[in-house]
Amino acid sequence: MDFATPLIPARLIRRYKRFLADVTLDDGREVTAHCANPGGMMGLSDPGVKVWLEPNDDPKKKLKYGWRLVDHENGHFTGVDTSLPNRVLKAALMAGKVPGLTGYDLVRPEVKYGENSRIDFLLTGGGPDTYVEVKSVTLSRTPGLAEFPDSVTARGAKHLAELAKVAAQGHRAVMLYLVQRTDCTAMTLAADLDPAYAAAFKAATGVEVIVLTCAISPQGIVIADPIPFV
Repeated sequence: MDFATPLIPARLIRRYKRFLADVTLDDGREVTAHCANPGGMMGLSDPGVKVWLEPNDDPKKKLKYGWRLVDHENGHFTGVDTSLPNRVLKAALMAGKVPGLTGYDLVRPEVKYGENSRIDFLLTGGGPDTYVEVKSVTLSRTPGLAEFPDSVTARGAKHLAELAKVAAQGHRAVMLYLVQRTDCTAMTLAADLDPAYAAAFKAATGVEVIVLTCAISPQGIVIADPIPFV
């Protein structure tokens, strides 16, 4: 998936109120960008980091920039927009290009199920109904190792419980972690940051785990290779 508008570089001044970030553009102007990430963003929101913004001229949007990437300035990038994985995955699922999730006739996003929940994708035709929940992974505290979550997520624990229920009903249930980092070759749980999520994961009998990486650049983001879950 290519970005709709060419990204521009900037330097982060501060991230605050979770969804706001003040940055300095290359021409010296200071602007506020929308940060589409409710997580802790540990290691990604330090003042001075290089970021990439997507400008927009939509009159309905109050902020004219969206924060899309962190540039680690060593050839690697992290995608910080948590809304992008579902958009990237939808196109890949419909094209039959997601390892382990091919051969389905229909891909339906945001389908109601469980107790006031919506599954990210329901895949039907060509086998048992398959429920796919997607999580964006951006945390890495050990070189090469991605971790989830980066903050407490009661919602994430609920999703695991819902997936376990559909698995018990004979459906296929998949927890898909999309690692929005180009510098990781394995993934694990950050159990110290959210013990309740780790417990919910352990209790989610019958739920499959798929971990995929992304190829990321200021031009766009596409699904890349599977990596092991440790």
